Amino acid sequence: MSEHSTASGPLDPYSATPLYIQLAEIISKQIAAGTLAPDRPIPSENRLAEEYGVARLTARRATQELRERGLVITVRGKGSYVTPHAPGQE
Repeated sequence: MSEHSTASGPLDPYSATPLYIQLAEIISKQIAAGTLAPDRPIPSENRLAEEYGVARLTARRATQELRERGLVITVRGKGSYVTPHAPGQE
């Protein structure tokens, strides 16, 4: 589905790497580049699903992966935010 390419890079549905990992990598690169600033929200699961052409569950798993990496925190009822001192940011 090359029509879902973005400036950050396309998701490859034929890759051995799961889509949620690919999506988490794209978001982590945006965090590292400063495109997604510390203490600011990342796009919602619905927005990510729509923007990248994936299922909402895939976007949810990508967000979970980012939480496990320590890049985002999720506040129930508010969304997910880039951690103030995300790993790799100085």
